[in-house]
Formats: sequence, C-alpha cells, structure tokens
Amino acid sequence: MKKLLNLSITSNKKLNFAKDKFQALIVGVSDSKTLNGDVKNIDNATNGLIKKLISREELTGKIGNSVYLPTLNGIKADKTYLIGTGGKNKKISEVEFFKICQSISSAALSSKNSSIKVIIPEILVENRDTNWTMEVLGRHLESSSYQYFFKGKKDQPKNVLKKIEIFIESKKSNLSRSLTKGRIVGSGTNFSKELANTPANICTPSHLANQARQLARNFPTIKTKILGEKEMKKLGMDCLLSVGNGSAQESKFIIMNYAGGKKADKPHIIVGKGITFDTGGISIKPARAMDEMKYDMSGAASVLGTMRAIAELKPNKNIIGIIASAENMPSSTATKPGDVVKTMSGQTVEILNTDAEGRLVLCDALTYVERFKPASVIDIATLTGACVVALGNEATGLLANDQKLADKILTSGITSGDKAWQLPLWDEYQGALKSRYADIANIGGQAGTITAACFLSRFTDKYKWAHLDIAGTAYGIGGQKVSSGRPVPLLSEYLLSA
Repeated sequence: MKKLLNLSITSNKKLNFAKDKFQALIVGVSDSKTLNGDVKNIDNATNGLIKKLISREELTGKIGNSVYLPTLNGIKADKTYLIGTGGKNKKISEVEFFKICQSISSAALSSKNSSIKVIIPEILVENRDTNWTMEVLGRHLESSSYQYFFKGKKDQPKNVLKKIEIFIESKKSNLSRSLTKGRIVGSGTNFSKELANTPANICTPSHLANQARQLARNFPTIKTKILGEKEMKKLGMDCLLSVGNGSAQESKFIIMNYAGGKKADKPHIIVGKGITFDTGGISIKPARAMDEMKYDMSGAASVLGTMRAIAELKPNKNIIGIIASAENMPSSTATKPGDVVKTMSGQTVEILNTDAEGRLVLCDALTYVERFKPASVIDIATLTGACVVALGNEATGLLANDQKLADKILTSGITSGDKAWQLPLWDEYQGALKSRYADIANIGGQAGTITAACFLSRFTDKYKWAHLDIAGTAYGIGGQKVSSGRPVPLLSEYLLSA
C-alpha cells in the first residue's frame, strides 16, 4: 500500500495566478453568475474565460458539472479542472456534498500529477459545519487514491499523486485537524481494502494474525494477542474450530486491545468475521464467482482498518478489536451437514449447512468478549446473500438487541456517509432455528439475514450488541471485484462518538 497523501489546508490566502506555477489546479465554481474570490481572479487572469464558459453553458457550476482545460493563457498550470459546487450561499444535502468530493477526487487522480492545488469556496451543507466538510473531503481524497499493487504483476496501476493543498475561504478554526482526521480514517479504509483485495493464498488466518502483530509494533497503544487452535480448544471454542476442520490452514483468534481511556472504563468492542476463503465446505458453493469468496474476511479487514485509524487518532477510550478467522474448505476432515458441535457458551449447534459458517466463528467470539464487561459490542460480517437482496450495495444491514445502540450506529452511518439500515430482530423469527438434535440449528427458513442475526443474538444476552451484515457493501459495488473498505468510516465515527 502506498504512503499517505500529504494533505494541507490554508484559509483566506490569495494565490497569484499570473506568477505562481501549478502542476494542476482544481477550482470549485458555484452556479452564481457573479464571480468572487479566486474564481474571479482566474477569470481576470485568463481574459474572461470563466465568463465565456458560463455564457456558453459549458460551465454551469451545478453539482456534477465539470470542465477540463489542458492549458490556460494567463495561468501557469499544466491542467485545470473546474468543478461545480452548487448554489452560492445555498445549503446542499450531505449526499450532494459527497458527489462534490467524488468530483474533486476523480479530477485529482485523472490529472496524473504528483502535486495538486484545490481551491474551493466554503460549501454550506444542511446540519453540518465546515469542519465536517473538510473531514469528509480529507477521507475521500485519501480513500480514492488507493490502488491495489500486487508484486509480480507486470502492468501495475500507477498513482503518482503525493501532495494536495486545499485553499478555502473560511473563518472556521481547526480545519487542518478535521482534514487530518478524515485522512486517517481514509487510510484505515485503504488498509481494510488492501487486506480484502489480497488473494486468499496469501491472506490466510496466519496472515491476518501477522498484520495484527505488525499493527501493535507500529502503534504501542495497541496490544495484540493471538490464540491458536490449541488455546481455542482449551477455551471450548469447538464451534469456531469446526469451520476450519477441513483446511490445512490453522484457524486464529486475534485480540487487539487499545487502552486510551481509564482502566475502569468499559471497552467498546468490534468483532470481525475472518473467513479468509469460503468454499462453502461440504455444502460447496457453485463455481461461478467463487473467487469473490476471498472477500469473506471483509469484516476482519474492517476491524484491522478501524483499529489502525483509532491508534492514529488516539481517543480517550478503551477499544478492543476481535477477529475470528478460519478457512472453510471441503476435505475428509471437514465438518459435515448434520454434525452437532458445542459452543464456548455451552449451547450445542446442529450444522445443517456448512456454508452458513460465519455465524459459527462469530458465536464463540461473542461469548469470549463477555470477560471484558463491554459497554457495547458490534460484530461485522459478510454474512448473508439475503442482505444483498434486501438492501443492495447501498446500505449495510443492522440488527441489534438495544435500540439506543442501534440509533447511535444509524446516526454514525449518516454522519460518515457509510449508511446502515435497521431490520427487525423479533422473537417471532427465533422459532426458525429449532433443531431436533441440538439447542439451535445454524440456518432457518426465510428472512435469512434476520434469522442469522437471531442465531448470533443467542450469545449476546450479557451486553448491548449490534450486528452489521456487510455482504452488499464490503465489495463488488458497481459490479467491480474490489473492496470498498466499508464499514471503516461508520465504525470509526461510532467509536469516536460513543
């Protein structure tokens, strides 16, 4: 993964467009026909070019409108991009601002320059301040600059972008701090993408464990502990271990402890599903698109990415990241449909479908976290195809045993733009998990996302818990076989505000 962008921000400074040299300029233009500030200065330096573009309706200033100019007489810039920012002094929605950020990020990448100057007005967003807009812009710029680099591939993606300077007309303070916060969360998102995009022959449970150890080496505020199969067996994690029975790769249980608060403060815990490859086991999946099952550890990747962001941001909180990791393979030693296994909680599970394995590793992890007496627990998993059917690629599925916790997560999703949508967790759905031979079956009937959460809820009676089903949002958005890095922005926002 490449180094972080060098992002900086300057308020109320006028540039000398006639004398200063620029590799590339990105200029935000409102839809007002009255030009002000740097846009007016650019128009003057170019003998009224901006006004000409507006009069010909090539440049409207509306959100989504953009104009690329390779050269401009009067300005020493190799490339100039004019980006519409909407109505001057008119408030726009959060979604509209995300579109502006995307336009700026796209222009910065397409320039193929190492240094960019971005000049934007103070954009007004409903119910948000300029610190929020700079945080979101910083996150977009960092996150969008990510390219996956696989060592050994001849034609590698090239991204030379290193430095972005933002110039804004604003009287607000701490904008630099907000920009940096956004960049750090964007970096955590990219770390999550990097892990999820890595082929499964490299990204094994042991690889995830090594990444967690490296995180602790890079950030002394994090203490990492790794449990192997022998340690898990002693703890009674037979359900988790059953998933990796058919694989030559050893299952791993990863604990990352960030102690930024007082010793007596209850920790907030995030738990990630880390199935580094999911064949379905004996209940094997169809061959079509099975390569995408390397993304079945996206929950684990989001925990690592979030913990990295937390370590850099250094909040005064106690936060624990847990990863339950295994590889689900068919073999003579694999768990079979109809097998009954015991969980760490003492409950028994009849495994009717070995492809419903995520809940089997998570249930033991959810029992393990009881020892920390947590303030809240959120598990994150690419758990059910049913969630993709219900919500598509836009929203993460949310189910919880505590409505206040659910509300906080929903608010964090809106604030970060990494949205979730709540589904019911009613007792009426619990009956679908009845088993003839065990306390609980690992699959139900209809409403697969809900019954999967019902299964997990059986192990969360002792604390406030929420489940995030990221099957539709973790990867594959727009038909692209790449990781989105979600829900690192949502998790970071929640943990920082909890």
